[in-house]
Amino acid sequence: MNRFETERLIIRRFTAEDWRDLHEYLSDESVVEYEPYYPFTEEESKQEAVNRANNEAFWAVCLKENGKLIGNIYFAQEGPSEFRTWEIGYVFNPKYYGKGYATEACRRILIWAFEDLGAHRIIGHCNPKNEASWKLLERLSMRREGHARKPVFFKYDSQQQPIWHDAYEYAILEEEWNALKQ
Repeated sequence: MNRFETERLIIRRFTAEDWRDLHEYLSDESVVEYEPYYPFTEEESKQEAVNRANNEAFWAVCLKENGKLIGNIYFAQEGPSEFRTWEIGYVFNPKYYGKGYATEACRRILIWAFEDLGAHRIIGHCNPKNEASWKLLERLSMRREGHARKPVFFKYDSQQQPIWHDAYEYAILEEEWNALKQ
């Protein structure tokens, strides 16, 4: 599948031409605060658009009305394929926060995962300080399974020491998803 539609959105594969819209939000320090990278330069955004165009885990989320790319979803299989577990992640342009676009887009990916891919379990991780992210996971009916203390770091402080951070793990099982549909 290369494209999905919702009431207001088109979810499609990235293209190299997406770099400007991608740069609009990936260059914003507040957007990448909890991400494993720093704000992107224009040149980095151009390369990242190409990278994402060649990586099936990334989905561009665009407004149906004008085609504007407003965010992205990461969706990839985790662990052995027979476990049928997928991880979801997302980053959106703050100009479009608070309108339900991330929920709408992620919900469409979950429908595809459970109904077409045969997913057994979908997980999501976020920094506990990123309240908007864990609230989104909860709107998707995912349940918090754990709070890991300082399992990872993405960045370094001024003394080149790792900045460790906590992580919440959320998940939803196929049978939980099916129960929601009834």
